[in-house]
Amino acid sequence: MATQRRSSMQSDRRSTRPGPTSPSQSRHAHQGKSPNEGEGSRSAARDYNERTERFIHEGRVDKSAEEAKHAVESEERDELQEAERIGRGPRRA
Repeated sequence: MATQRRSSMQSDRRSTRPGPTSPSQSRHAHQGKSPNEGEGSRSAARDYNERTERFIHEGRVDKSAEEAKHAVESEERDELQEAERIGRGPRRA
């Protein structure tokens, strides 16, 4: 009897709460209200893809590759290698 009373009380409580009732509704209810999209940000991916496409279509790939080649072959080489070593190292939390 106490179990039945508790479950009916819980269902009453749930039905009076505002907001979405299922996880899929919950996901859709928060879209557009927060700038944080969570992991796998669609807007960041779209922005990256658009900028990459523009970079390629503007013909800047060859120029950038040449600049990188000269940097690696210059006095800047040691500094670039150190930055790469740090970047490949363990991540800090």
